[in-house]
Amino acid sequence: MILTVDIGTSVFKSALWSFDGKRTAFAALSLSISGPLYEADSAQWLRSFEECCRRLGSASAALSAVRAIVISGNGPSLTPVLGKPSLTAGGLELAAAPSRLWLDRRAEKAAAEVSALMDGYVDPGFYLPKALAIKNDEPELYEKTRFFLGCPEYLACALTAEERTVFPAEGFDRWFWKDAVLDRLKLDSAKFPSFIRPGETFGPLLPAAAAFLGLLPGIPVIAGGPDFFAAILGVGICSPGQACDRTGTSEGINVCTERRIMDGRLMSYGHPVKPFWNLSGIISTTGKAVEWGRDLLGLAGFEEMYALAAAAGPGAEGLVFLPYLAGERAPVWDPSARGILRGLGLSSGRAEFARSVLEGICFAVRDVIAVMEEAGAEVRELRVTGGGESGVLNQIKADITGKELLIPAQKEAELIGLAIIGSTALGEYSSFAEAASALVRIEGRFFPNEKNAALYDRLFREYRETYTALRRR
Repeated sequence: MILTVDIGTSVFKSALWSFDGKRTAFAALSLSISGPLYEADSAQWLRSFEECCRRLGSASAALSAVRAIVISGNGPSLTPVLGKPSLTAGGLELAAAPSRLWLDRRAEKAAAEVSALMDGYVDPGFYLPKALAIKNDEPELYEKTRFFLGCPEYLACALTAEERTVFPAEGFDRWFWKDAVLDRLKLDSAKFPSFIRPGETFGPLLPAAAAFLGLLPGIPVIAGGPDFFAAILGVGICSPGQACDRTGTSEGINVCTERRIMDGRLMSYGHPVKPFWNLSGIISTTGKAVEWGRDLLGLAGFEEMYALAAAAGPGAEGLVFLPYLAGERAPVWDPSARGILRGLGLSSGRAEFARSVLEGICFAVRDVIAVMEEAGAEVRELRVTGGGESGVLNQIKADITGKELLIPAQKEAELIGLAIIGSTALGEYSSFAEAASALVRIEGRFFPNEKNAALYDRLFREYRETYTALRRR
């Protein structure tokens, strides 16, 4: 068996898998975010892992059958690690300052300095701007920091005592670091661990941690990479023209391309399946926007939000919503952008507001896809996965994007993607592509309603024109 772990922004998920892709046990726990700064207590990831191991062990065969642990997580989130791994009466320990999640926008000034050195825009949410901002604005914390880690690397370090940074693939240079860049920024290179790739091993599981968790000592703890990397494999994206739409608090569109396509509005890097490339656009607050709308309307759950939206007609009586609630990444890369609701009138009601929120995040997805196609990529289909997946939303998304949506049978794409990575690393399959072909199955499809095409074409033009007209200059 393989134990897979994905550290989300708001949910910690784990599962046990057999090598033929059968999920034998699953456990998930809620995570908390602190205040308006979007920080997280990294110790909660350790407690969550411990609790998930307890639940998995009681729901399935003994954890002693696990042959590897594979970890992915949200990002770019930066954790200043202060201490060394240990095991206490309370469990696993690795002292750290609060982790700055990918939503953290404090490092705008540092991002401008990093962008100038990296010959391209680097968002304030990425690793180097955050580390530089800590050095410049919180020198005492910077001096105490032993090294900076992402969230999956933090958990892996607690399990193995090995400090590593996962460098996902070729083409990620601008969003990570080199010694020359660290030197120019006067950042201590010793605080930035060496790189490994997805599928490589952080190190063996420490004996004390293994005994505490009920796992075998010495089993490999394997890098799964960022959550989106695992999700690409988990929905079976293995050939050009296929795209993964990974929903959740944020949303990532990743399309497989035959060649590398460079466009400043998008990110381009090596695809998990060689020799292909991945073209990516990340939208900051899609699921978060649905949650925000739900709470404003005083609804009890997401299903009520979707049902209310379904009660309004396509186009939401002309309401157009821009979901830039915490700035926006692709394709505008504007940390100062804010949400906009255009077209309010006396006919605007609760249902129209709810539908405009859903349509707004779908317009954001279409915006990314349109830029991809303008840049020369082919997007034939969207394979949708994640916490934001719903029938109502999927049909709206198909109508607005004009793309066929494919729904994989396994909803936790990151976790099955990690099983694919781990199975390949252990030699059960010869490649990621072979493992994905064997383990991923499609169970549903949504097709665009052509009757709504002209309406949504017009509203999409309004969506784009609204940001262009109101953006800060």
